[in-house]
Amino acid sequence: MTAGLDADLTVGTAARDRAPHVIGVGMTRFTRIETEPWTYPEMAGEAVRAALADAGIGYDAVQRAAVGFVFAPSTAGQRVLYDIGLTGIPVVNVTNNCATGSTALALAVEWVAAGLADVVLAVGFEQMTRAAMAATPPEVPGRLATSTLDRHLETMWTAHGVAQTPLTAQFFAHAAVEHRQRYGTTDEQLAAVAVKNHAHSTANPKAQFTDAYTLEEVLADRPVHPPLTRSQCSPMSDGAAAAVVASARFAEAHGLTDRAVRVLGQSLVTDTRDTFSFGSMIDVVGSPMTAEAGRRALACAGVGIDEVDVMELHDCFSVNELLTYEALGLCKPGESGPMVADGATTYGGDWVVNPSGGLISKGHPLGATGLAQCAELTWQLRGEAEGRQVPGAELALAHNLGLGGACVVTVYGSPR
Repeated sequence: MTAGLDADLTVGTAARDRAPHVIGVGMTRFTRIETEPWTYPEMAGEAVRAALADAGIGYDAVQRAAVGFVFAPSTAGQRVLYDIGLTGIPVVNVTNNCATGSTALALAVEWVAAGLADVVLAVGFEQMTRAAMAATPPEVPGRLATSTLDRHLETMWTAHGVAQTPLTAQFFAHAAVEHRQRYGTTDEQLAAVAVKNHAHSTANPKAQFTDAYTLEEVLADRPVHPPLTRSQCSPMSDGAAAAVVASARFAEAHGLTDRAVRVLGQSLVTDTRDTFSFGSMIDVVGSPMTAEAGRRALACAGVGIDEVDVMELHDCFSVNELLTYEALGLCKPGESGPMVADGATTYGGDWVVNPSGGLISKGHPLGATGLAQCAELTWQLRGEAEGRQVPGAELALAHNLGLGGACVVTVYGSPR
């Protein structure tokens, strides 16, 4: 048995009364950084209050909380929740780069499935800064300075050097070039991801961007790091999201089963040897983690990827959505470019991917992203997504990735 699989299977094999359900979600609108006057407790508090109201419970029912963020101070989770209530519950602060929000959710799900609590709050928020996101590694002759990404940087440094552009854009741009060299992926196919997701966001009032773009506009947009243009890259964003996770027995006792979305499978995976063994930038940006997390989560849920109706995938850059299609098994390696260009991942296709607009268009406040995915899929499975509703959605999948590294894949089922 694969190491670590037992922990993932606790979700699928939890006693019926402990089966985790999402009973409430909430999120703020995602906005351009420094454009809203809110403090981070105000911002996160808006999402928490919305999630509690959606669940129809008070904060006094919450027994534990996991709060995720990347750039806030150490105990910012307590500061957020102290404005909601001073009940003395355990608060665990979580940081896992871009997978922070879904890591907080994974803790909440695990606590419920293990019987440690009946009602848990997962929160994610971010107020991002230009300085933090523009950072590039120091030029150290001969070797790289120690950092959380030093192994990832070593692979890129050896093959490509380091440019004076945003570091994450370099990682994913090199992965895009590698994909092109292996499979003939075109700039037009990369841009088609952005065209699709920006089109989806026109129906999402909480998205940072709500304008559609033509293929020509995406290709002609300002270059960030070739072949990626600005509209193929997730923006710096502020925002917050939250979810209330509860046991089946709590949902049943409080008459919530008709709106409680089931967590059928979930897996959190970190980097393995495959990330660094082959000098591949596709591996460095997380494809092996995605493949393993997806395999485990789907096995835990007892479903195949072909049964899933709607997905929120971590499209931090357009190329990563293509890489994720392949890693999750939507298509064979090299087939993702033609697949998105043919419309297989939008309305009327085989799946609807990123109906929210994804990170590219909805926005990417790091700590909130995974929980915003949870909110979107909860609305989809309840039939509450309004103009972006996927007809008949019954199974959903979320994929949230952080370099450094962590990947969380979650499979959700509609309320019974």
